Amino acid sequence: MLKIDIQHAMLTSEGKKNLEICTEVDPKELLCLFGHSGAGKTTLLRILAGLIRADKGCIVFDNDIWFDSVRKINLSPQRRNIGFMFQDYALFPNMSVEGNIRFGQKGEKTETIENLLALFDLMSLRKQKPGQLSGGQKQRVALARVLASKPSVLLLDEPLSALDYEMRHLLQQEIQKVHERLKTTTLMVSHDIREVVHLATSVIILKNGAVISKGNPRAIFNETIQLLNESPFQESFISVKSPVF
Repeated sequence: MLKIDIQHAMLTSEGKKNLEICTEVDPKELLCLFGHSGAGKTTLLRILAGLIRADKGCIVFDNDIWFDSVRKINLSPQRRNIGFMFQDYALFPNMSVEGNIRFGQKGEKTETIENLLALFDLMSLRKQKPGQLSGGQKQRVALARVLASKPSVLLLDEPLSALDYEMRHLLQQEIQKVHERLKTTTLMVSHDIREVVHLATSVIILKNGAVISKGNPRAIFNETIQLLNESPFQESFISVKSPVF
C-alpha cells in the first residue's frame, strides 16, 4: 500500500497554493489524478518520485519509508523503484528507440525488449532516433521504456495526450493489460473523463491543491459534475453531459 500524507507550497500561475494530500493507494490500484492546470497533479507525481522534496509529511510504500520530514528521511528516486513517464517524454536524442527502452531495463533480458517493441508496435522503428519520430511514437517509446524497469509504482503524466483516437484507444487497452500483468500500483494524470472511466479503479479530483473527491470514477463524476461545472474545471467537463456513463 502507498500511504501519502504531505504538504507542499506551490507557486502557480494563479499565485501561491498549498498542496495538501492525505490518502492511501491500494496495492495494484490504478488511480487517476484529475483536475485543472495548477491543481497539483504533476507536483504530486514528482514528490512521489523523489524529484521534489515535500515541505512536510511522509510517504510510505509497503514497509519502506520513502519520505519523512520528521525523521529526515528522503530516499533518492533510484531507491524508490518507481517508473515515471514524463509529459515531455525525456527521451535520449542520441539513442535509438531500442536503446532508449533498453536504458530503462534492469538486467540484459533481450526478450523483454522484444516484447515491448512488439507490444507498442515499434519493431519497424527500433533503429530510429527520437528526432525522426512523431509525438505519438515518442510517447509509445517513453511508455515502453518506463515499463522496462518493471517498477513497483508506475507514474504516468498524461501518457496518451498526443495520440490520435485509434492509437489512444489501443494504448488504453495495453496500459490496462500491462497494469494487470505487472501488478503495479499506478497513478496517472489525465484530463480525459472517458479515459479515466475506462482505465481507473479510482479517481482523485484535485482543486487548488486539495482533494475534493475520491472514489469510483463513475460515481465521483456523477456526484461532482455540478460543483465542477461552476468552477474553473468547466472547460474540462464539456464532455461530461455526453453519454459516457
